[in-house]
Amino acid sequence: MLQYLIIQLCDTSTSFCHYDNGKVEPRLIGLDDLKKGIKFAMKQNLMIQFLYPDYVLPEQYKEVINSIDHNDIVSSTCEDTMLRDNADIVVMSDWTALSYYDFRDDSIYVLRTSKADLFDRYQFIKDTLKKVYRLNIVLTDIDSFNESDYKKYNQILSVLADEVAESFNHGNGVQLNVLTDRIVLNRMNNCEAGNSHLTLAPDGKLYICPAFYAEHKDGKDEKYPEYEYCIGEPQNEIVLPNANLYKLEYSPLCRTCDAYHCKRCVWLSKKLTLEVNTPSHEQCVVSHLERNMSRDLLEKIRNSNENLSGIEIPAIDYLDPFDNRKEW
Repeated sequence: MLQYLIIQLCDTSTSFCHYDNGKVEPRLIGLDDLKKGIKFAMKQNLMIQFLYPDYVLPEQYKEVINSIDHNDIVSSTCEDTMLRDNADIVVMSDWTALSYYDFRDDSIYVLRTSKADLFDRYQFIKDTLKKVYRLNIVLTDIDSFNESDYKKYNQILSVLADEVAESFNHGNGVQLNVLTDRIVLNRMNNCEAGNSHLTLAPDGKLYICPAFYAEHKDGKDEKYPEYEYCIGEPQNEIVLPNANLYKLEYSPLCRTCDAYHCKRCVWLSKKLTLEVNTPSHEQCVVSHLERNMSRDLLEKIRNSNENLSGIEIPAIDYLDPFDNRKEW
């Protein structure tokens, strides 16, 4: 069931997830298309999230955007100072931002990073956790993880878990998505692109999510041209082939998994397995390393928070649910 609509305002709008947006030529969504998107969201009773470019939008666009309740997602390098200072979500794609940015305690911050940068600079995250109430770490190259990377990532998670535990035990409940989300969830809380949300792109058409638009060419996948990326327009019928495959219950591995915090990214699944409902080995292992470290963190902070007394994360002996499917 659709719950919200992402409106990507420009081809160069910041990425906030695993995908890289390689588009460098600005193409602002048409004003009429923007209005159609807002009307579509109102008719469907959808919450809107606007995804901004770094440059300042024309005033007429701001007027239309501010005509409806919404959330703003901007880059830490956005030139619109007022927008950036009041954004709901601020995306950082450069580690230097952790040093100079004027953090607020009522915004969500997203750090997009490669594994190499994370492995080299993760200590900087410890100071950032003292300045924010929530930080999301998003890996941009999960597909390249190997066995040595998993070991290194697990070591980093352990260091960060100690930092989060210290924060909790001193009464400051900082949130770090890869460690704290699993503790408070009792069911899957995934991205749900194609199921709970769609994206209106600058070409005025609807896509599963911004990642699919970033890789499209004339509405199709460049590598697999038979796969339709464009699924319609706000004023016309939406056609999403095999729509059920975007739902949790039609993903055999995910529906029985308890890595509830996993993004279950359908774009990554499509990229790495060619099936939107089949997660890759890399995505599963990374999520389960986080899940297991969340279990360790829970034991470290349980005594400092009475609300955690009834929460349990069971021990498991696998990192990829595929290895645990006995019937296979």
